[in-house]
Amino acid sequence: MSFLLFALAAATAPAVPPQVQIIAENGNYVMRTLDGAKPIYTFDRDEPGKSNCVDRCIAAWPAVVAPAGAKPVGKWTVITRADGTGQWAYDGKPVYTFVRDTGSTATGDGMGGSWHLLPTVPAK
Repeated sequence: MSFLLFALAAATAPAVPPQVQIIAENGNYVMRTLDGAKPIYTFDRDEPGKSNCVDRCIAAWPAVVAPAGAKPVGKWTVITRADGTGQWAYDGKPVYTFVRDTGSTATGDGMGGSWHLLPTVPAK
């Protein structure tokens, strides 16, 4: 029976790239990094398909890196940063983690009025 429930839940979860995982939390799906279940953020000062987080910004807000050859999946696409590395973008917005987050605890949401957690997706 539990396998059936898991299969039904997995069927309604959003599609994510291999570097991202879906966690069921309080009736919603939350997207976190696969390595360490870190919260994922967007930056208001980015442009669609282009990261403007460089230098000190990228040191504090590391990009969620897309490996060479990564392919779009669902709302996830790959952008190319100015240094040539791939970065995942959600709904056209480049995504990041925050160095001050501990484990899955999000501390950067709303920071500077420009950083926002990825939206949760209601579990159906």
